[in-house]
Amino acid sequence: MVFLWEKREAVARLIRLDKQYGTLLLLFPTLWSLIVASEGKPSFSHVVIFILGSFFMRSAGCVMNDMADHRFDAKVDRTKDRPLANKDLTLKEALVVLAIFLTCALVTVLMLNRYAFLLSFSALFCAIIYPFAKRVTYLPQIVLGVAFSWGIILAWAAVRNSLSVIPFLILLANLCWAAGYDTIYALMDREDDKKIGVKSTAILFGEKSWVAVGGFYFLVVFFLALVGRFAQLSGVYYAAIGGITLFFVFQSFKLRKDLPRETLFYLFRSNVWVGVLVLAGLIFNYYT
Repeated sequence: MVFLWEKREAVARLIRLDKQYGTLLLLFPTLWSLIVASEGKPSFSHVVIFILGSFFMRSAGCVMNDMADHRFDAKVDRTKDRPLANKDLTLKEALVVLAIFLTCALVTVLMLNRYAFLLSFSALFCAIIYPFAKRVTYLPQIVLGVAFSWGIILAWAAVRNSLSVIPFLILLANLCWAAGYDTIYALMDREDDKKIGVKSTAILFGEKSWVAVGGFYFLVVFFLALVGRFAQLSGVYYAAIGGITLFFVFQSFKLRKDLPRETLFYLFRSNVWVGVLVLAGLIFNYYT
């Protein structure tokens, strides 16, 4: 355990401590569900639990991904300096870090009701299988979407102690959103992935990836509009949906060109603002 301090910089890189947009992409849909389930009045404890839980599970997911992919990462220019790929950390040390974050995540879900606690094990299953999905399917982004959506179900269950159609509509919206932005992310490594035999939607759709991303984004808007109808949300929410629609159209058409890696990464990362805008629309819906 001494290595946690001695190799703290490598551990920080392992969990992407300086790149918390991943945590935000996991957190925002969870907060959407939490706010709708509580009709705009989420408890402070639930907000804190799901913020911490998102950080712990995203960090654990990064560790699991790097443990599964360390041999692939060493062959990809963008990932070759990750701490397991360049041997700054050993697999045993990474396993200790993983155990710590999974334990922290377990402590947070133990603070929820029994129904939400039992559902949380499905989230762990999705997080475990995602790193291996890219070996067997060209649609690992769909698996990521499911993994990044389970907080939606837990948040609803924590508030209502039951489930309904609304959290599953939010889940479908988030699944399509994750498939869209992760396809953009996969475009950064498409050529390297082809060489090492890793599959992705970016490889599957090739030059038509911009059409696929546009299709995923269209479904995001469709499912979020259904959320508004079923939850009887006001015009301010639909204004937010209109805002993200413009954002999605811009991103999709931008992808028609062969973009440099830096631009692709910017487009991927800017999806955080989608989460912000939808969250703002929900908050103003209940407080105006």
